[in-house]
Amino acid sequence: MAKKVVAINGSPRKTWNTATLLQNALDGAAAEGAEVEMVHLYELDFKGCVSCFACKSLRPGAAGHCAMRDGLSSVLDLAASADALVLGSPIYLGAATGEFRSFLERLAFPFITYTDPPASVFTRSIPVGIIYTMNVTEEFLHSGQMDFRPGMAITEGMLARVFGHAETMCSFDTLQFDDYSKVHAPRFDAEAKARRRRDVFPDDCAKAYAIGARFAQWH
Repeated sequence: MAKKVVAINGSPRKTWNTATLLQNALDGAAAEGAEVEMVHLYELDFKGCVSCFACKSLRPGAAGHCAMRDGLSSVLDLAASADALVLGSPIYLGAATGEFRSFLERLAFPFITYTDPPASVFTRSIPVGIIYTMNVTEEFLHSGQMDFRPGMAITEGMLARVFGHAETMCSFDTLQFDDYSKVHAPRFDAEAKARRRRDVFPDDCAKAYAIGARFAQWH
């Protein structure tokens, strides 16, 4: 039976950096015979966790299921049935987008147990990839001026605890605009951005493709 690989796009853009990398991951999975599907969170009407704790009740079947019913419900069912997940978000103000964070709350919390140590009621082990895109350079990230890595590590660790495996990929110094002459952004070198999009971004796409191909063969 073919594996099912699902990509979740946490960017408001459906054809730009994050979505492009996710699509490359799906292309890699499809090349290995997997069934693939992309979900765009910004097309959906949903909220984050509302702390109802229904997923922690003693009612049979409550664990692992978010009781909220909205535009995200079918996506959560899809994610829970997938053989691999590839999640993506741009970095806004030092963190993933609000929609992406709200999705993560609803995806992960129902599976996490209030035990010591915390455990997961997810009954299988599947790989999860997290792809982040960001405008800053890798050197800036490591400079300490604004280090997003602790938050990324927490997300990766939480998803690994829930689903069995998680890994993170970052795409740096991404192209933000089609035409930099139409926006006030004197901080950026438009020609350098375009060169990086031409020369480096394809390598990131290849890395995403490889993740998808590897996940489609996961045992």
